[in-house]
Amino acid sequence: MRDSNLAERLAGLQTPPPNRLAVGPTALFVYGTLQFEPVLIGLIGRVPERQPATTLGWRAAALDGRVYPGLVSAPGSEAPGLLLTGMSEREWRVLDTFEDDRYDLRRIDLTCGSAAWAYVWPDGEVHEEDWDAAEFQERHLQGYAARCARIASELAARAGY
Repeated sequence: MRDSNLAERLAGLQTPPPNRLAVGPTALFVYGTLQFEPVLIGLIGRVPERQPATTLGWRAAALDGRVYPGLVSAPGSEAPGLLLTGMSEREWRVLDTFEDDRYDLRRIDLTCGSAAWAYVWPDGEVHEEDWDAAEFQERHLQGYAARCARIASELAARAGY
C-alpha cells in the first residue's frame, strides 16, 4: 500500500459505503496482507481462526504502485491463501472499511469444495506477475503492520464502533 494511498482513502470517505456485509458472510478468503498475523493484530486486535485455502481461476496479482495485491480472474491459475472464520461483526466491519469500496466483496469457490467471501480487485493497474508474499514480508510487513495499528481506531469509528 502506498503510504499516501490509505490516508487519501480515509480522508475521502465522507459517507459510509453500501453495506456489503448485509449478505451475512461467515468466512473470508485472504490472499494478501491479511494473511500476516501482525496486520490482523494491528487492525482487529487478534488473529481469527484460520486454515490454508486455495481458489482456482484466480490469482493474487501485483498492483501498480502498491505493496498489496488484488485478486483477479485468471483462468488456469490458482491463488493460495487463508480462510478466516469466527470473526465478530465488529471485526468484519473493520476489515470491510479497511478494504474500502475499490474492492468488490464476492463469494468465491475454494478447492476444498466450500465457498467463502473474498475482496476482489475489479480491474486496472494489474501487473502480469503475481504478488510476492515473501518480498512483502521482508520489505514491507513491519511498516505496513505499524500503519494498520495506527489507523485501527479510525477504521473502527468509520465502521460504526
